Parts: sequence; structure tokens; C-alpha cells
Amino acid sequence: MRTLQRGFAAYASVAALLFGTAVAAEVHAAPAPAEEPVAAPSAGDGPEDFGASCHTVVEGSRVTAHCRNPYPRTDRVRLHVECDPWWDLDTDSAPVDVAPADHATVTARCWKDVRSAWVTHEPLGDPSPPARPGT
Repeated sequence: MRTLQRGFAAYASVAALLFGTAVAAEVHAAPAPAEEPVAAPSAGDGPEDFGASCHTVVEGSRVTAHCRNPYPRTDRVRLHVECDPWWDLDTDSAPVDVAPADHATVTARCWKDVRSAWVTHEPLGDPSPPARPGT
């Protein structure tokens, strides 16, 4: 009877060892959490060096967009404001050209509350190389 218990204990320990190894293998084989893929720059989709960086500030019924253009192309920006009450007119600012290495501030307002505000961009002209003297 004692050999039967030892045999069962041996089988049970071997089964537990194999089961534990299988579970550990499954845990190690699980894929790592997906990281955000790094986007490779596209070669032919257009210029990458464009677009003033803008941030908007909403203070009550007034909206201000601060834009800075670090790129060699002029960027034409417009501030768009959507007002919250149905009777309040939404506004679109006049276009403002932000030259290379320059900044601009654009403002707009609603009568009551602001629902949303955003800035649109339009490229102007290609960057031209500086003229060389004597040519």
C-alpha cells in the first residue's frame, strides 16, 4: 500500500511540475504590450516643414490663438470659434500670415459661451533659397 502512495505521489509531483512548466511557458510566450509605432517620414507626400504651432486659450467668451512658425514657409492661419447658444453666431477670423520665425496672435469672441475653437493652416509659397550676391 505504501508503494502505491509513493507511486501516486511521484506521478502527482511530475504532473504538477509539467503543469507548472506549461503555465510558465505560456506566460513567457505572451506578447509584450503593443507600443505606439514610430511613423516613418513619407518621401513624396509633401513638405514636412510646414505649420505654425498654435495653442488656443478660452477665457469666458473670448478666444485667443497664439501661433509661432519655426519653419521656412509662411503659414496662413485662421481662428474658428463655435459658440454654445444656438442664437450666437459662430465666427471665423480673417486670415493672418505667420512668416518664418515669427508669431501672431488672433482673437475672436462669442456673446455668451464658447463651445469649441480651432485653428486652420494654409501653406503660402515655396521656400526660396536666399539670393547669392553677385549672381
